[in-house]
Amino acid sequence: MRYSGQVGQSLVDAGVDVGDEIEVSRSGEIYRGILMPHHDFSNPAIVTLKLASGYNIGLELGNESKVRLVSKKQAETATERSMPVDASKKKVAFLGTGGTIASYVDYRTGAVHPAKSAEELVFSVPELMDLCDVKARVLYSIYSENMEVSHWQELAKAAADELNSGAAGVIIPHGTDTMGFTSAALSFMLRGLMGPVVCVGSQRSSDRPSSDATMNLLAAARICVDTDLGEVVVVMHGDVSDDFCSAHRGTKVRKMHSSRRDAFRSVNMDPIARIEGPNITFATEYSKRTAGPVEVLDKMNKRVSMLQFYPGFEPEHFDIIAGNVNGMVVAGTGLGHVSDRLVASIREAVKNGVFVAVTTQCLQGAVNLNVYSTGRDMISAGAVPLGDMLPETAYVKLMWALGQTDAREEVEKIMLTNIAGEIASRRSV
Repeated sequence: MRYSGQVGQSLVDAGVDVGDEIEVSRSGEIYRGILMPHHDFSNPAIVTLKLASGYNIGLELGNESKVRLVSKKQAETATERSMPVDASKKKVAFLGTGGTIASYVDYRTGAVHPAKSAEELVFSVPELMDLCDVKARVLYSIYSENMEVSHWQELAKAAADELNSGAAGVIIPHGTDTMGFTSAALSFMLRGLMGPVVCVGSQRSSDRPSSDATMNLLAAARICVDTDLGEVVVVMHGDVSDDFCSAHRGTKVRKMHSSRRDAFRSVNMDPIARIEGPNITFATEYSKRTAGPVEVLDKMNKRVSMLQFYPGFEPEHFDIIAGNVNGMVVAGTGLGHVSDRLVASIREAVKNGVFVAVTTQCLQGAVNLNVYSTGRDMISAGAVPLGDMLPETAYVKLMWALGQTDAREEVEKIMLTNIAGEIASRRSV
């Protein structure tokens, strides 16, 4: 945003634009720095300067204040930087999608920009080139809440192409908000992985001293070059400090905090691995690399809905949703329950060909509809309990299952089969 009013006119009279170096004389003091853009929420009488120390300061300009241009901002020029190639290192492919992690800082103004080219993505963390031979491309640059099924399908095909072309692993920088959905989708779409597919994000942008982007990316690269892992995983900070990162199974991970750096947790199991600098320790069984080639099964039926039961949930609302989808994932309370009033709606939906699956909104533990009469009535109505599968994983899997077959018996068989570690026979406490 540009400055307006009296302040804006003062800047125009001084020949000053955002990004220029200026001096502001005010109350006997002189301040020198880079003129930052005006913020929508700033007082119109305030100008913001980035000082030489790197800190920003807001100054109120009055009638006695004076503004002087020191130097105009340098014209932006495209810097050609060739991607280094090092055949002595293992090749790792980076597929950029956007999000906080795929950004870099303009240290002159402090602004954070999305990386829109492969070069920007790689050079934002040059330490990566010490670990691997980087091949990078940006598929798209979007907020993760704007992810669609088509994006998952494109990612699956791109990841398979890279692995089948000799990459030791694939790293997908991704926004954190829906990263668990993407990792689940890739877990079902990709078969016979010849190396890990690592979704990685950051909770803090790269302009902040507490940014977790670099450490998370380096941990993801080490998983690719130093292990025999052959799964889809999510790699993020393992604690609030910079002690270690965790690798979580792609179908068993959830973002559990809105802002903490260790926001991601494995649910009903331990993380697959702990990455502490160059040291990687596996804590549970995992799928290993195959000889390949990687197969892509990316057909999805998007007519699936996920809903959470709550007290007072109206049957007519359930009916409206059921009338417009081919599948529903219901996150019930406790062991997977809904109210007695919804049982008839479940029965009608199943009768009309809708596949109704049940998970628990508790997350920890598993669905068991055999304990109480309501649960047994739900089973009689045709609902299918999914053990300890996460609701969002069940939602993605049901889209995928309905994309593979229209036969209800086959869909049920797929949903109850542990394909990518989404159903655990034993759960950690």
